[in-house]
Amino acid sequence: MKPADIRAMTIDQIDDEVLKLKKEHFNLRFQRASGQLENTARVREVRRDIARLKTVARSKHRGSAKSGPAKSSSTEAGSAKSRPAKSRPAKSSRAKSSRAKSSRAKSSRAKSRPAKTAAAKS
Repeated sequence: MKPADIRAMTIDQIDDEVLKLKKEHFNLRFQRASGQLENTARVREVRRDIARLKTVARSKHRGSAKSGPAKSSSTEAGSAKSRPAKSRPAKSSRAKSSRAKSSRAKSSRAKSRPAKTAAAKS
């Protein structure tokens, strides 16, 4: 389907065509799974036609929703750069101290254990 043909359609016609192509895509997938599909390229064509239809429908919806011209993507990208970056919360000192405690506790446990001697083993 050619983009010029799609642009000539109304939004309702586009929606009907998308529905029809989705059903066809569903049937083609089943045919491929069962080994009955002869024209495998049709799956790709249908998938791309659906995308074309949705793209034109979206632009038509945007055009009817806004009375003025649409913003360019460069304007939107520029406004995103002007926003301040999110600051990360500082790591708490509590987490550091708990790690220090656990390492100290391990070392103190090792010291408090009695050393094994040759007499204790027998």
